[in-house]
Amino acid sequence: MIFRRSKSNRINQARQDEKQEDLLSSNLDQNLQVLCSLYEDCSDVVFRPFLIGGQLKAELIYIEGLSNIQEMDTNVLSPLMRETKGEQSTLTGWLKETVSVSKVKEVKTSDDCIRQISTGNPVILVDGENRGAALGLAQWEKRSIEEPTSESVVKGPREGFVETLGVNTSLLRRRIRSPQLKMRSMKVGRYTQTEITIAYIEGIADKTLIKEVTNRLQRIEIDGILDSGYIEEMMEDQPFSPFPQIMSTERPDTAAASLLEGRVVILVDGSPFGLIAPTTLYSLLQSSEDYYQRFVLSSAIRWLRYLFVVLSLLLPSIYVAVLSYHQEMVPTKLILSMAASREAVPFPALVEALIMEITFEALREAGVRLPKQVGAAVSIVGALVIGQAAIQAGLVSAPMVMVVALTGIASFTIPRYNFGASIRLLRFPMIFLAGTLGLLGVMLGLLVILTHLCTLRSFGIPYLSPMAPMKGRDMKDVLVRAPWWMLNTRPHLTGEYNQYRQAPHQKPDPKNGGETE
Repeated sequence: MIFRRSKSNRINQARQDEKQEDLLSSNLDQNLQVLCSLYEDCSDVVFRPFLIGGQLKAELIYIEGLSNIQEMDTNVLSPLMRETKGEQSTLTGWLKETVSVSKVKEVKTSDDCIRQISTGNPVILVDGENRGAALGLAQWEKRSIEEPTSESVVKGPREGFVETLGVNTSLLRRRIRSPQLKMRSMKVGRYTQTEITIAYIEGIADKTLIKEVTNRLQRIEIDGILDSGYIEEMMEDQPFSPFPQIMSTERPDTAAASLLEGRVVILVDGSPFGLIAPTTLYSLLQSSEDYYQRFVLSSAIRWLRYLFVVLSLLLPSIYVAVLSYHQEMVPTKLILSMAASREAVPFPALVEALIMEITFEALREAGVRLPKQVGAAVSIVGALVIGQAAIQAGLVSAPMVMVVALTGIASFTIPRYNFGASIRLLRFPMIFLAGTLGLLGVMLGLLVILTHLCTLRSFGIPYLSPMAPMKGRDMKDVLVRAPWWMLNTRPHLTGEYNQYRQAPHQKPDPKNGGETE
């Protein structure tokens, strides 16, 4: 313990000494020498020397393509070069009186200069000043706001997150206009210095949850963060689980709804996917459109979705188990028809199912990776041609093709892509168990999955909550979607929470002219 403390003290002392050495000097040439050595062989970094008032040497440093050059010429260089006070004023005075830029930040070390320049903010250094100024003139090419491709809806907002963090935070601010919406920023990645924002609503999100999310992010030490998937994989409670424990979304309305439930949203610069923590199994099976249409229709679609999730996981394995070991469970006419279709097939049902499942997954992956214009055509035509040719060649039977096709259609009803990928992954061991042990193997596989789900947690929240453990008050938005005038409480996530989300007696009463009860 003494050795660890002394080592930690030495590291901290070394960092302090290094920081002292990085302080800017009042000699402009010395500061430029340090920055030029750091940006050696960086052709896109521009060092623009100029004279303030024709007398005092100064330098404007920026990265071409990340800064607004027109604004720099109009609001910075032109007024400073025409300045009449010359050496009589200071950098602070010029920023207040001459430079017309709304956002200005002081920099005192070379690390601060590098951080601001890399962000796109030009830095001004003046001879005789031991500090500089970073100007908020960052500007780079960005994608326009479009409809999310992975979470499309028929009824609801059509806006989606983009790769620019500032745009994503503004989309959340546009929906939640309260100052209680807090956003904490930090940088992760030794080389990328990726900016990450933690969004939550003060008074609704539990403080313990916010602290835990912050601690997990601060523990990450990596060369670079290029997408939110890096963060998701390094923050999970059980990284070897096939089930996602953090929900990702492209939709600002989904993120805003999660914030209002007391969850935390993590936005990563450069990624159009926001992360929502904690999450549960039932949150992954809910679509944002469930809350934009009538509750009766939403509840019916939700039940249909649950049914098809079960079919997506179990239909091929049950077919293989029944065909291999439990033929007596099938009506006589149906089993005779299936036996006739399998008469020329040289493979057992297990191999036949694996061939078709692997082929279907390959076609699905090919459709995703190919260009959009030909991807859909290849996947559809490939499935039709290969399926029909396999039947005519006697490699697979027609019922097996139907089972695999129904399984694929069922998997498309899962609203979250990463959860659907988990179900697709688990389908293969279930088929193996069914082909070796029959329905007993299917039941054993289900027990293993259920046991794992019962032990799984997301930031301390049980994965099967609010059904296990049972919380009756929160069941109004699990198996069914209760009408909005009944959803008067938030889900209870962690610790103390802001329970009520709306006033009581919101049910419309036609007897009183449409007024609430």
